[in-house]
Amino acid sequence: MRWLIAHAIQSAHKVGKPIGICGQAPSDFPDFAEWLVQLEIDSISLNPDKAVQTAIRIAHAEEEYAKVSR
Repeated sequence: MRWLIAHAIQSAHKVGKPIGICGQAPSDFPDFAEWLVQLEIDSISLNPDKAVQTAIRIAHAEEEYAKVSR
């Protein structure tokens, strides 16, 4: 499944289209959300009960990714 998601993100970026994900996984599995950040996904929908907690973790992952990708 991860290969398919990665391929979809890469394909969308290749043709200049934004891509996001909606579903339970980024809310339930923060490491999955961080992986999506590394793939440079454009948007991630989160469940309300985990939105703040996961958004903070995503922000930290984006900061770390920005440092590494320079």
